Amino acid sequence: MHHGVVIFQDDFAIRPDELARAAEERGFESVFFIDHTHIPVRRTTPYPVGGDLPKDYYHNHDLFVAMAFAAAATRKIKIGSAVCLVIERDPITLAKEVASLDFLSNGRVLFGIGAGWNREEMEDHGTRFETRWKCLRERVEAMKAIWGDDEAEYHGELVRFDKIWSWPKPVQRPHPPILLGGHGEKAFDRVIRYCDGWLPLSWVDRNIVPEIGELRARARRAGRDPATISVTVFDAAPDPKLLAGFAEAGAERVLFLLPTAHADRVLPVLDRLSRVRY
Repeated sequence: MHHGVVIFQDDFAIRPDELARAAEERGFESVFFIDHTHIPVRRTTPYPVGGDLPKDYYHNHDLFVAMAFAAAATRKIKIGSAVCLVIERDPITLAKEVASLDFLSNGRVLFGIGAGWNREEMEDHGTRFETRWKCLRERVEAMKAIWGDDEAEYHGELVRFDKIWSWPKPVQRPHPPILLGGHGEKAFDRVIRYCDGWLPLSWVDRNIVPEIGELRARARRAGRDPATISVTVFDAAPDPKLLAGFAEAGAERVLFLLPTAHADRVLPVLDRLSRVRY
């Protein structure tokens, strides 16, 4: 099982390129970054974990700028999104961003995606909360067409375009692994239908180990090989017993959440996490 790290790449924290170099030097398999374009000042959507919304959510560098800096500063470590809010991004532009990053990084992108929880944030982008999952699916399907076809087209209810040319194509074929953040039966159905992996959040779901088995059983019933679906656990505790449970259940990787802080605080945490075994 691989170990990776994830951080809110904020303007008051360690730089994405510095973090990626340090993580690669310490043997981590991957480094992931988060995605919020903005946070509306007037909000009615409660913060999912309760209390006030931390400033981490509205001080972060653009996801793909951070990923590009991390990729350019490293050679081997994989660069991931946890998660890209596809519902807030134009699919044609996003397809080019992901493909370009995968091409220039020599195939190191892990494309974590999600539909978001902040109603006001997505509505500023013209996405309705009620149809966000349909929007996500259609945009992913449209991007797959762009990555795979020389003359790509897509005609859905929310995403429509006639034949287009768009290069580069991703190095990873048919595309970088698509990992869906979400929980419950509907999330499993979405993973099985159009994704390559499941990306559960440990602070939302305390039953990840048995649910890995449930996901695989549902995949088999749907006629999909469970071996084609990976699991990446977001914010895993660095407890060897817990990590052993994830490994035995078949998780491909765990992500340790780093503090949103400068290098003098983050690097010692990386040192400790690099010594974690299971």
